[in-house]
Amino acid sequence: MAEEQVQNPINALLAEFGTRLNEVEEKQRLVRDRALLIGENLISTKEESEKKDFELKTHINEVNLEIRNLKQLVHRIVNEIPNFARRSEIEILESQYKIFQPLELTTKKEVESMIQKAMKKSKGRTTK
Repeated sequence: MAEEQVQNPINALLAEFGTRLNEVEEKQRLVRDRALLIGENLISTKEESEKKDFELKTHINEVNLEIRNLKQLVHRIVNEIPNFARRSEIEILESQYKIFQPLELTTKKEVESMIQKAMKKSKGRTTK
């Protein structure tokens, strides 16, 4: 009986130790599962951020290329501005055009018909 009394507290301690060990193992399993889940989330977040980073870099490169092209276009336009006529120059040319309006140009056929009419008139006068 004394042996039973000694074993009884030992059995109780062993049972309590086993229960606590199971609880610790369960907590360890939960922590390991959470750590794995956090690791997976971290990896997927890293991949998404790398993808977004690549897209942003690509977009920035495209924008930089467009800016460079626009700068070249503006530079060409600025270089061509001196070649454009100013409004005052156009007005001067317009006034000169009005002063020296070109004669009415006649076609070759019109000139030939005018010559023939003049010749007929002169023949008509000489025959009278």
